[in-house]
Amino acid sequence: MPTRRLTADDAGVAEAGALLRAGRLVAIPTETVYGLGADAGSPAAVAAIYAAKERPRFNPLIAHLPDLAGARREGAFGTDALRLAEAFWPGPLTLVVPVAAGGRVCDLARAGLPSVALRVPASPLARAVLAAAGRPVAAPSANRSGQVSPTQADHVLGDLDGRIAAVLDGGPCPVGVESTIVACLSGDPVLLRPGGVSREALEAVLGRRLATPTAPAGAAPVAPGLLASHYAPRAAVRLDATEVRPGEAVLLFGGAAPRGLDSALLALNLSPAGDLGQAAARLFAYLRRLDAAGPATIAVAPIPEAGLGEAIRDRLARAAAPR
Repeated sequence: MPTRRLTADDAGVAEAGALLRAGRLVAIPTETVYGLGADAGSPAAVAAIYAAKERPRFNPLIAHLPDLAGARREGAFGTDALRLAEAFWPGPLTLVVPVAAGGRVCDLARAGLPSVALRVPASPLARAVLAAAGRPVAAPSANRSGQVSPTQADHVLGDLDGRIAAVLDGGPCPVGVESTIVACLSGDPVLLRPGGVSREALEAVLGRRLATPTAPAGAAPVAPGLLASHYAPRAAVRLDATEVRPGEAVLLFGGAAPRGLDSALLALNLSPAGDLGQAAARLFAYLRRLDAAGPATIAVAPIPEAGLGEAIRDRLARAAAPR
């Protein structure tokens, strides 16, 4: 059956909550990207996420809650985790913490790990749906696994129409890249994935530097979005391009004007003014538009590493990884 498009009003929120309680899949907008929501306590509902996304089962899912109190019923928050939660929730930060006794997030959603990834989104619409559902909601990005993340309802329908019950149309996502993920399991907090909260902001709250991941080669990821190849368009992606080759599409930033720009199949500028926030919000939508033009390769101009630039470069590096 075709996927229903729900309106962003009280009726739409109530219907989304009812569908989630019934074990159905609903795409919901957050400030980062659209998430594919399901009851995180139901193995059958979580299995349906994996089937709809064609997602590897060893990749765990983030469970979303409407507030910190609800998150603390699912995970054990130490001093560092609590400090970060109080500073950045609601917001684009995911914390990986030990599972709390009596937590409802099922083993399948946690990929069998003794930890759980938790987030309280900033979007009032998302939190309203979570409150209506009355349970933790697993919500990875609402797209086929490994492909470009959705920041508009139409992106969701392009990937998942007929595979999920509904999408709640809340318009474009304002942040546009996924949440930052920090593991607070033992020792110093570890930055697993850069995202909507910058490394600098996190370290300012902690009063010290974030640690670097040290997982052994081949180890299963402890959080989503850590696969080497991810967020990938059909076209190949070439990073830090200073020239555009014939037939390529090009993703620009700031005042960059690579040699051969006139020969580009299509050129889009993430932010002519060099605003990294604007660039992050446009990243996935622009990758989709460039990919739709049919190039063999998308050339990407250099993007600075500071602030949100780290998250943008991370997503582009994963898009460019061998598949």
